[in-house]
Amino acid sequence: MSDKVEPVAKKARTNLDFYHSPTQLRFDTWHRLEEYTSRLNRKQIRKADVASLRKKAEAAIGLLQTIENYSAFPSSDDFKLLWQLYEQQDYELLARIVARIVRALTGGTYRTRQINLRAPTEFDKKDEASQYFDEESNQQRPYFEVLFVDENSQEDVNHIRTSLRNLRRPEDQFVYDIVVVPSLEDALIAVLFNYNIQVAVIRYGFPLRSVNHLEILQRYLARINESDYEDALDTERGPFLGSLLAELRPELDLYLVTDAAVEDIAGNVTQKFSRIFYQQEDYLDLHLNILRGITQRYQTPFFTALRKYSRQPTGVFHAMPISRGKSITKSHWIKDMVQFYGTNIFLAETSATSGGLDSLLQPHGPIKKAQQLASRAFGSKKTYFVTNGTSTANKIVVQALVKPTDIILVDRDCHKSHHYGMVLAGAHVCYLDSYPLNEYSMYGAVPLHEIKRNLQMYKNSGQLHKVKMLLLTNCTFDGVVYNVERVMEECLAIKPDLIFLWDEAWFAFAGFTPTYRRRTAMATARRLQARYRSTEYAVKYEAYKKRTSKLSDEALITERLMPDPALVRIRTYATQSTHKSLTSLRQGSMIHVYDQDFSHKVQEPFNDAFLTHTSTSPNYQILASLDIGRRQVELEGFEMVQKQIELAMVIRESVASHPLLSRYFRFLSADDMIPEDYRPSGISSYFDPETGWRNNSMEEAWAVDDFVIDLSRLTLYLGKTGIDGDTFKNSYLMDKYGIQINKTSRNTVLFMTNIGTTRSSVAFLIEVLVKIATELDQQREDAGRVERRIIDKHIKSLSVDLPPLPDFSYFHHAFCPGSAQSTATPEGDIRKAFFLAYDIENCDYVTIGKASIARAKKSGRELVSATFVTPYPPGFPILVPGQVISEEILAFMRALDVKEIHGYEPEFGLQVFTEKALGGVVDG
Repeated sequence: MSDKVEPVAKKARTNLDFYHSPTQLRFDTWHRLEEYTSRLNRKQIRKADVASLRKKAEAAIGLLQTIENYSAFPSSDDFKLLWQLYEQQDYELLARIVARIVRALTGGTYRTRQINLRAPTEFDKKDEASQYFDEESNQQRPYFEVLFVDENSQEDVNHIRTSLRNLRRPEDQFVYDIVVVPSLEDALIAVLFNYNIQVAVIRYGFPLRSVNHLEILQRYLARINESDYEDALDTERGPFLGSLLAELRPELDLYLVTDAAVEDIAGNVTQKFSRIFYQQEDYLDLHLNILRGITQRYQTPFFTALRKYSRQPTGVFHAMPISRGKSITKSHWIKDMVQFYGTNIFLAETSATSGGLDSLLQPHGPIKKAQQLASRAFGSKKTYFVTNGTSTANKIVVQALVKPTDIILVDRDCHKSHHYGMVLAGAHVCYLDSYPLNEYSMYGAVPLHEIKRNLQMYKNSGQLHKVKMLLLTNCTFDGVVYNVERVMEECLAIKPDLIFLWDEAWFAFAGFTPTYRRRTAMATARRLQARYRSTEYAVKYEAYKKRTSKLSDEALITERLMPDPALVRIRTYATQSTHKSLTSLRQGSMIHVYDQDFSHKVQEPFNDAFLTHTSTSPNYQILASLDIGRRQVELEGFEMVQKQIELAMVIRESVASHPLLSRYFRFLSADDMIPEDYRPSGISSYFDPETGWRNNSMEEAWAVDDFVIDLSRLTLYLGKTGIDGDTFKNSYLMDKYGIQINKTSRNTVLFMTNIGTTRSSVAFLIEVLVKIATELDQQREDAGRVERRIIDKHIKSLSVDLPPLPDFSYFHHAFCPGSAQSTATPEGDIRKAFFLAYDIENCDYVTIGKASIARAKKSGRELVSATFVTPYPPGFPILVPGQVISEEILAFMRALDVKEIHGYEPEFGLQVFTEKALGGVVDG
């Protein structure tokens, strides 16, 4: 690669805030340049067209030269060649070289060989290509790029590049190239633009500003006083940049090169930097450290151990006839199984925990090491692998932390595993209501004032000491994301040792992109612990305490609360369905722990809970996939998650800007799914059909709003189609076109992009939606008066005649221990109700028709549910054991037109407790 470092010129800054992302802009601009140069190369072309195409090509090359300053290929020497051919009007060679660059970028061949554009063919320099290939493993060496932040001379930069290239060895596991930028701001732009960067080497003094501007960075740069920065010592600039890079991309390996006495600064910065070098006195040492850092992220202890075990000849006198594939290869009837799966999966199938393997129940070898690496990747203090899904992970955490009669605050529309976990633990549950979105037949999330109001209620009733945990789902199934920092901070101000369990089943990917990461449990816990240790916070807290000491309870509900740093304990847990949003086999999940009291309060009960719920025969293939999935996110998670979000943006824009699609469909935006009161930024949408994407608006919303929308979850509104969500999912998307989706509501369907989504699959989805919209158009054109009336009726039922979503009613006093207190509290003992229903004599059935309900109520009877009743959609219990059945819930059930309702059989009706059973509980 040629040198790209040029002095920072005093000229207008180039704005890089455009498009969904720099990567899409980069590739689309290269493709446009390829088209322009190809047309210029045609033999018959008008002079007017030549002038127009030259102007477009010149603009494209200029824009690309700015973007490519942050990547190793193509180099600045390559751009000199492009400009030379452009000026010489050698359109044939220009078109050929542009086409070579496009092929190298789209096919990734620049990762496999050093590309010399001045050579006559693409297949040159075999000696260079061999450095990218490992002949022993017969595989390409993984390629990455190293960022150097340096304002040194061109001679020095060339010396660095040559020195590092000369150190490449056949035994090196990886190969890398370098990118050099001259300023702090350029370094931040580079790590956001260039996904290949895995390492940053921060050298001597460098200026703050770049000649380019990126709005997303302004939140980070706002902390910097420009004059203070220019006056700062070189020894201060490097560590400061290191802290910013670690915040943007914590997976990067950082190295500091200084001309100061390293022994004087090493003690203050070693947490951020992998190594500190003095005046780059040894390039071999730097080279070896770079490779070692990547090796540490690349290793997969359990996957590697399992592969090694599968190659060993063994005699099996143990369980599992399928081990080594013996029961299949000996068979005359099931050989098609090995033909389908291949042999490796069976060679790796075993009950053994020795021979280089490990036990998930008591790990001490490769599983333990794999979990430690996952802990580093996800920013936790401890991480545990779970092989039977997040439903089990949730029950493990609840059982480990909750004792019978502990009070737990739970969002009512959480996953059913939490409700059952409360039954098993014997918790007393206080359900929190999310704000309803009646027009879309779904719920949002729990407002902070609702949580604070309940905590304050328990404090006033003298029961706050019994409140153990707050359990919330982040993000929700429909993509509503909490302001995790504010929720934790204000709740800790009321109860300083409150435990938080964040169900991040759908949010495992969020830790690998900077905007989303700030709203994850682990990143927030780490940030808050550091904040409360600081003297700056202690000063702010004292001022806050004086200001709020005389405020009423009502005033405190709306006040931004601050916890006492002398009392607060950060106790945070997150459960993640790794298999839902990252690479893992089905049921692969993780539990992440950031609990200051874990080792001396929780470790033993956690181990017991883990043993209780974990199979003694965990699936090794799932464990191996969790290990390999962790490697992936540490090395390419940033790239893959960014592309996941970008593709979601493409889908949203395609529907909004298409005249036919926008007639029938629209994706719900922030103002549809989040009430205005919870959006202090005032931002209603991150995309406008006329002005496009507003990344700075999205950043502002994610920084301050109570709730935001995860853009990768796309809720498509169907009200104008007249087709309900379930029919659209099954009869249209799945049966006709083979498109799989997960969730529906009465008038919406939910699409999700993930790290496996491709641009081809996005194009297919848009194509299918166009076909469906065309079909709907045709139906309306062909419809007579009666048919039109039916269509209009269906549309009205989906867009106007929607049943209001019911709130949680209350627990019957037989199951509400707090109802007997002088200051009543609403928590319920659902365990008591759940097991009371095991005796069928305690139960009765009531159909939900108005007549039967009226007869029951006429006698003064209070109907109390004996079971969980869960309609799909919305997919969470609308009734739990011990809950009084309200008229609002009955009205909602009567209006439901879904086929699947767990816990309810229409021919029998609702299972309720008999009056005798309820009386027995009260008397007892």
